[in-house]
Amino acid sequence: MALPLERTCPATGLRLFSAAEALIKVNAVVAVVFLLLGFLWVVPSIMNRVLGPEVVSPRLYYQATFLHGWNMLIFWILFFEVALLYFAASALLRTPLRFPGLAWGGFWLMLLGAVLINYLGVVSPSNFLPFTPYVPLQAPPLFYLAVILFAVGAILAVFVFFATLHRAWREKTYGATMPLGAFGALTAAILATTTLLSGAIAFIPTFLWSLGWLKVDPLWFRHTYWGFGHGAQQVNLAAMVTAWYLLALFTVGGTTPSERLSRIAFLLYLLGINLGSAHHLLTEPTGALSSAWTWVNTGYLIHVAVLGSLIHAFSVPAAIERGLRLKGFAQGLFGWLARAPWGNPGFSALVLSVILFGFLGGVSGVTMGSYDLNLKWHNTLAVVGHFKATVVEGTSLAFMGLTYYLLPLIFRRRLIWPRLAAWQPWLFGLGMGLLSLAMIRLGVVYGLPRRFGDTFQFGGSPFAFQYPPEVATLLAAMGIGGTLALLGGLLFVLLAVGTLLWGKPLTDEEIQKAYQVKAEEGHATPKGVYLLALLFLAFFLIYYLYNHWFLSQAWFIGGR
Repeated sequence: MALPLERTCPATGLRLFSAAEALIKVNAVVAVVFLLLGFLWVVPSIMNRVLGPEVVSPRLYYQATFLHGWNMLIFWILFFEVALLYFAASALLRTPLRFPGLAWGGFWLMLLGAVLINYLGVVSPSNFLPFTPYVPLQAPPLFYLAVILFAVGAILAVFVFFATLHRAWREKTYGATMPLGAFGALTAAILATTTLLSGAIAFIPTFLWSLGWLKVDPLWFRHTYWGFGHGAQQVNLAAMVTAWYLLALFTVGGTTPSERLSRIAFLLYLLGINLGSAHHLLTEPTGALSSAWTWVNTGYLIHVAVLGSLIHAFSVPAAIERGLRLKGFAQGLFGWLARAPWGNPGFSALVLSVILFGFLGGVSGVTMGSYDLNLKWHNTLAVVGHFKATVVEGTSLAFMGLTYYLLPLIFRRRLIWPRLAAWQPWLFGLGMGLLSLAMIRLGVVYGLPRRFGDTFQFGGSPFAFQYPPEVATLLAAMGIGGTLALLGGLLFVLLAVGTLLWGKPLTDEEIQKAYQVKAEEGHATPKGVYLLALLFLAFFLIYYLYNHWFLSQAWFIGGR
C-alpha cells in the first residue's frame, strides 16, 4: 500500500510527507545494517587484545579493526544522521522535502561507497588502509574513489536539507522561531559541509596520486585529512545533542529552561568545535603547527566549544527534571529522578548517553586536546577509550534511544520484547563504560599503543618489555566490558530488525494512546540539576588538575 503524500503523526502532531518518510526509513535501516557489520568485526579486535596474537593474528586484527572503524565511525553514524536531517527538515519544519530525487541519488552514492569499502576490506585486506590512511601509505585507486563517492552522496543529502530549510523559511511553515531540534540539525549540517569539503580537499588529490598523476605531501595530507576525520566526529556531537533534546521531549515532555541559551551553545560549536582536530597534530615535527597557533587555539579558543558543551550538559538534564516535576514528581531535590521512567529504553539510553559522554568522553576530550597533556595521550589506547566514550557511549547510545521512538512513530510498528528492550541500553552502555575506563588507564598510565596487533612483543623488536600485573587485570576488564557491550549492541539490532519484521502494525489510535508526546507547560526550577552540575564541574576541575600533576611525574624537573 502506497504511503499518502502527507499524514499527521497522532502522537507528536508533526506533518510527515511520504518522500521524506521513505528516505528516513531507508537511511535508518541501512544504518542498522552497517552497525551490525561493525559489531561483527569488533570480535577479532577484542579477542586479540584480551587473548593475545597467538589466538587472533595481527593480520586479522588489523583487518577487523579497520573494517570495524569504517562501519561504526562513518557508515552507521552518517546514514543515521542523514535520516535525522530529513526528519528535522521535513517533519519538524512541517514542509515537503525538496529535490527527493537528488536525495535518493545521494543515498545510492553513499551506499555504493560504503559497499566498496567493505568489499575491499574483505577481498584485499593487505592493501586496505585504516580510518587514518596517511600518505605515503597507498591503497588501490578504488579505495579513494569509494570514499569520494560516499562523501559526494553525503554532500547531496546536506544540500537537500538546506534546500528544504529554505523552503520552510520562505513559506513560514514552522511559526516564529525554528524548533530547537531543527536548529541543532542545522548546526550539524553546517559542520558536515566544512567536514565534507575538507574530505574533498584531502581525498581527490590523493586519488589522483594513487593513479600516478601527481605528488602529495604527507604533512599536507595529514593537515587536510583531519579536517575531515575529526570534523566528522564534531558533526556527531551536534547530532547527538539534537537527539538528546528530542529524547527529553519524547520521554518526559521536557523542554530546555532557555531555548535561547541552548541555541547560543550550538553557535559556540560552530565557532570553536573544529579546533579539536588539532590534537591529532600536536606531536607533529617542528613547524607543522606554530607555537603561537597551538597555544592560542588548544589552550584558549577551544574552550569556546567547551563552554557550549557545558551549557548543553546543564540544559538537557534540566529539561528532564522540568518535565518530570511538571508531571507532579516534585518531592525534594531528587524525587523526580526516583520516579523517572527507567523502564523506557529511550529514557535510559538518554540518561546513560549524557552521563557517559560527560564524565568519560567530554572530560577526556578536553584533557587530550590540551597541548601539554596530549603528550601522555597521543597514539595510546587512551585515544580509543576517548572516542568509545564519545561516538559510542554518547552518539550511538543516543541514536539507539531515538530509534525506540522512530519504530512506532515513523515505521508504525510496536516494539517487540519490551522487557529485553528495557535492559538493552544498560547492557550496552555500562559495558562500553567499563571498556573505555580500562582503555584510558592502559593508555595514559602504561602507554599501551592503539594500533598494534602484537601489543606486548612488538614483533620481537628490542622495544618489547614486561608490563606490570595490573595490565592483565585491565585487559580482562576490557574483555568483560567489550563482551557486555557487544551483547547489548546485538540485542539492539535484533530488537530493531525484529520489530520491522514481526512487530505489530499500529493504528493511529494505538500510537496516540501509547506514545503521546507533549511538552509539559508551566514553571519548574531544576534544583536537583543545579547541584548535579556543580558536582560535575568539581569532578572536571579535579580530573584536569590531576592529569597535569600526573604529567609532571613523567620526568624530573630542575636540579633533581
